[in-house]
Amino acid sequence: MEWGFRSAEECVGALRAGDVSSVELTGEAIARIERDDKTINAICVPDFDRARAAAHRADQARARGENRALLGVPVTVKESYDIAGLPTTWGMPPHRNHVPNEDAVQVSRLRTAGAVVLGKTNVPLGLQDIQSFNEIYGTTHNPWDHDRTPGGSSGGSAAALASGFGALSIGSDIGGSLRTPAHFCGVYAHKPTLGLAANRGMVAPPGPALPTDLDLAVVGPMARTARDLTLLLDVMAGPDPLTLGVAHHVTLPPARHDRIGDFRVLVLDDHPLIPTGSAVRAGLQRVVDALAAGGARIERHSPLLPDPSEAATLYTQLMFSSSAAHFPVDAYEQLRIRAAALDADDQSLAAARLRGMVLSHRDWMAADNRRQLHRHGWRQLFAEFDAVVCPITPTPAFPHDHDPDLLGRRIDIDGVAYPYLDQLVWAGLATMPGLPATAVPAGRSPEGLPVGVQLVGPMYEDRTPLRLAELLEQEIGGFQAPPDR
Repeated sequence: MEWGFRSAEECVGALRAGDVSSVELTGEAIARIERDDKTINAICVPDFDRARAAAHRADQARARGENRALLGVPVTVKESYDIAGLPTTWGMPPHRNHVPNEDAVQVSRLRTAGAVVLGKTNVPLGLQDIQSFNEIYGTTHNPWDHDRTPGGSSGGSAAALASGFGALSIGSDIGGSLRTPAHFCGVYAHKPTLGLAANRGMVAPPGPALPTDLDLAVVGPMARTARDLTLLLDVMAGPDPLTLGVAHHVTLPPARHDRIGDFRVLVLDDHPLIPTGSAVRAGLQRVVDALAAGGARIERHSPLLPDPSEAATLYTQLMFSSSAAHFPVDAYEQLRIRAAALDADDQSLAAARLRGMVLSHRDWMAADNRRQLHRHGWRQLFAEFDAVVCPITPTPAFPHDHDPDLLGRRIDIDGVAYPYLDQLVWAGLATMPGLPATAVPAGRSPEGLPVGVQLVGPMYEDRTPLRLAELLEQEIGGFQAPPDR
């Protein structure tokens, strides 16, 4: 029996029943990677010797009667997480030899849960792209079409899952970096509520691994089933023990409902700042049809929805203020001159990006205050709805585009070109206010590419969109392996 595409839950059950050993699961995963990753290039830092040793220890632990959540299950980890003894480069050539001596807190949690870490997955330069390529490790290809990207910045993790390289992976998300690769590769991902999962050790080199309250970014789980997302989130959730002095497990409220028919869902398929491509629109409609067939209450408009145009502008300014905070003085000064030359009436996202990169602390505080108003608006909306269903990006996976000028790139939406970074607005819908969002497969495009949508839920009610994802998987199906896998 082949185990490459089995869920983590199935693997745990088989391990408990004695139907397979961790050494067998791990050996099969390594053989699959050695056979298939030459063309995909998802695993940029293999750690096979230590994985085999960890699998042997897991089997010994199970023989002693131990029974941990992921005991013996092979997994992968995004390159940006510190793993003791392996390089953490974020794809940046000056840091190709940066080797931390301590595991990131989430890697420690994986190991404590008994997972077997196969290695690290590829990322874009500095994690700052919707693709996954860099000078150190090269380009990761989408398992469905090697001429297309698997997404970014957790693209290596999504490609690994779609290729059967381990049952689970962990990634991170500020601009859809969990959700977009899941959408492009046909797998599942969950962007947790802001601050729910500790992020220490997921830091750009050579920075020290310190507990940090990130403004927008989160770390989160990726998997091939919705139930596996919940399994892995339960391992990841909780604050950093360094901030409390003791390890602390967080208790999330249960899902609001257990049946599709009890859910109240707001569906968003149009954004005022960018069109939704026909393939994504069709995938969204498949989900809506399944919800309607299950008896869910569906609305397509609500006066409670915070203004999506202002939300996109706020998100853009907040994110780019963070990304440019460490630019060299000369580069920053050039940006400041360009921003000062903008027309005051220019409300484009390109202008928001430029203004964001040179945002003063005073203006950042004003933007943050508007964010709090949006958060309050979402609280009111989630008193009337349980989930919001919307796109992740406007299109399925696009062809590789290695133009170094991100601002000059374009994204093709049904034959019309739009600024490349404008596609981030749907990711920002959940990111800016810090809401949980679950990426789920929603079928395939006419070209045969995966299409996903996101289920956005109330803050700290992560189990609600996760449960809805589970119910939808039962109705419309979930992950399917690419044809040549």
